[in-house]
Amino acid sequence: MGSMKGAGKWPIIVTLAVIFGGGLVVGLWLNRKSVPSPVLVQPAPSYTPFESGEAVVMQVYKALSPTVVNIVATSLTWNFWLQPEPRGGQGTGFVIDEQGNILTNNHVVANAENLEVTFIGGKKVRARLVGRDSVSDLAVIKVDPFSGMAVAPLGDSDKLAVGQRVIAIGNPFGLQHTATAGFISALNRDIAVGDHTMMGLIQTDAAINQGNSGGPLIDSRGEVIGVNNALYTPTGSFVGIGLAVPINQAKKVAAQIIKFGRAIYPWLGIKSGRNVDPNLATQMGLPAIRGILIYELVPGSPAAKAGLRGGDRLAFYGPSAILLGGDVIVSVDGTPTPTLDAFNNMVLQKNVGDTVRVGLQRGPQQLTVDVKTTADPGNQQ
Repeated sequence: MGSMKGAGKWPIIVTLAVIFGGGLVVGLWLNRKSVPSPVLVQPAPSYTPFESGEAVVMQVYKALSPTVVNIVATSLTWNFWLQPEPRGGQGTGFVIDEQGNILTNNHVVANAENLEVTFIGGKKVRARLVGRDSVSDLAVIKVDPFSGMAVAPLGDSDKLAVGQRVIAIGNPFGLQHTATAGFISALNRDIAVGDHTMMGLIQTDAAINQGNSGGPLIDSRGEVIGVNNALYTPTGSFVGIGLAVPINQAKKVAAQIIKFGRAIYPWLGIKSGRNVDPNLATQMGLPAIRGILIYELVPGSPAAKAGLRGGDRLAFYGPSAILLGGDVIVSVDGTPTPTLDAFNNMVLQKNVGDTVRVGLQRGPQQLTVDVKTTADPGNQQ
């Protein structure tokens, strides 16, 4: 699908919270070992939620810090004399199941082939990459499970509210197992990262700095409700706005990575388009609507097979060139789609094989078309 930056995106740099060197490295892959003794599944703390702040932070840290790891991701670069020079970056992750799978950020491990994790107390273990996903900025790495390994309890991010207390555990600037606390400042934040927009993020004022990426954001019940991944900052340092991927989204992506080695996203096949506001729609001779004017469809895609139409003629409105003749998408399953980002996000919430009812404005005619999603062939990471 084509992408376009929607109006109203935050116009300052979002700094990902871990710095890494690029290059190639010979990975050390860990052979799986048998597990002779049981794994400890860490229960959520039994104290009453929403009690005094100091007690909450202390108890959450005590309960969850054994599940959190410091990740050192090493890569190789080549100097002027073609000699290898190892470089490393650091981030955070946390154990999500008894098999030793660890959830972290994609940008923590994207350029690394040698991974080492350190648990609280100093236990160091080699890890291997299971899979990663640049769309959600999530990745899963794996260690061989061991006796006493703790697993983080995962919460429900659909039930969050602004004002809830949250605790972040991570490794800012390499300072291992650091706890910071704050509140959920906002929900459903959208940020532009590279060539795509991350949508529906949790905003918090709990301090998140370089090295916190991939660490858990935890509620006062001691359950992980988000994966810390970015800062909103004009300076490169924390200024009171941290961002986290909601844990419900992370659960879905992690489950697919563990099963398939990658995340699998639903796809309709809208290759490119542009946002249409009421003023532009009126100039185009359409009702005063908001939506996405389809420029091009991928041949043979679900949208093309369902009969959606792309543009076929060029026109100029002021300084802008527009490809006319295509349908304008105005809704998905009855929910308005005012921008391309909003449309893409609605589609991403579906499952592969779901039928999506797309509302269209085709010239003076309004109609709905059912389109069955398939797996995105472009997401093969």
